[in-house]
Amino acid sequence: MTNATSNYQVIIVGAGFAGVAAARRLGKAKIPTLLIDRNNYSQFQPLLYQVASSQLPPSDVAEPLRAIFRKRPSVRVLTAEVTAIDAAAHTVTVDDGTVYSAPTLVIAAGAVVNFFGTPGAAEHAYPLYSVSDSTRLGAAIIEQFDKADARVAAGEALDPTNIVVVGAGPTGVEMAGAIAETINSVVPRTYSDAVREAFTVHLADLAKTVLGPFTEELQQYAQEHLEELGVQLHLGTSVKEVRADGVTLSDGEVLAAPIVIWAGGLHAQPVVGQAGITPGRGGRLNVNDDLTVPGFPGVYALGDAANIPDGAGKTLPGLGAVAKQAGAWAGENILADLKGTQRTAFEYHDRGFMAMIGRMAAVAEVGRSHKQLHGSLAFAGWLAVHDVLLPSARPRYNALVNWVRDYFTEDRTEFIVGDATRT
Repeated sequence: MTNATSNYQVIIVGAGFAGVAAARRLGKAKIPTLLIDRNNYSQFQPLLYQVASSQLPPSDVAEPLRAIFRKRPSVRVLTAEVTAIDAAAHTVTVDDGTVYSAPTLVIAAGAVVNFFGTPGAAEHAYPLYSVSDSTRLGAAIIEQFDKADARVAAGEALDPTNIVVVGAGPTGVEMAGAIAETINSVVPRTYSDAVREAFTVHLADLAKTVLGPFTEELQQYAQEHLEELGVQLHLGTSVKEVRADGVTLSDGEVLAAPIVIWAGGLHAQPVVGQAGITPGRGGRLNVNDDLTVPGFPGVYALGDAANIPDGAGKTLPGLGAVAKQAGAWAGENILADLKGTQRTAFEYHDRGFMAMIGRMAAVAEVGRSHKQLHGSLAFAGWLAVHDVLLPSARPRYNALVNWVRDYFTEDRTEFIVGDATRT
């Protein structure tokens, strides 16, 4: 174990929305800051499903951290795995044994997929939480199409092939809709109709409706559009077991499936729960309204590592917008700490939330009043909001070009060259 000699005033663990936003604010103020993440890039998680469905290349949803902070030299980016956090001592240990310390510690370490103890899920299901997850899943889907095409070319009959998505929240609904649309509209451009007809997408969730956070009207719209795309819904039904060849549902039905996609929930990174702080719901750390951890002066928790209060006795949802705003707010409070002035309570500016279901089909609840939109207007809003939220001009431009190409031509270069992404 090596103790690193440094003059960092702040250490940030995790370079997701929250960690990067905090580091940006501190970098602007020229505060010596160490930003640690296992990846050398920051990823835009809301669009990972589009990488998996070949609508966007990985480079459009990931931005190199050193490029982000090139003009902020006071922020040092360290690519390393954090193996231990000591909140009381304000120290962080990385995988080479080096220990870093600073007066202020920001825990924004993100989350891992929560399989809820489902037998076989960790071994056989495809998660969707990282760029590598999405490229691996995308390659696996294309591989199934390739195998089916080879059988058709050999004159063999195709057995029905299922793709199962577990979890009917926004990620699961967007993933199921994207794959179904790929099967219906894109596969016939590259493969035979027999390949298209062989594949069916299933969406399973213990909840009795899709998109739980949305209003009943938007849930109904989403459900009907998924069914129009050919998605088979298994609502009020949990997955009891995942195997290499499929799943067993709680109603006893067995679905043979070479691909099972897990969109069933998240849990804070294990290292967060081992920081010497009693974790709250979801393994996350409960925080004060100013984003500090109770009883640990100089320690902040953000993003998927934190349960952030909304001021009305509830916890804010785990949205990218919440994380991004909280990161910037934490940066301001840290500057207040350094100046000896008063921290302020975090105020989340609720712009609503939205989910894409397919081409010209989305649902949205916009603004504090959560005005309801669906169909083409929500679709256009989804495109605009997500393009603006991308980290820089390059991915914004590239994503827009890819979306326009996909909409007008149903041509997906990433789909055609999918073999290159296989891992």
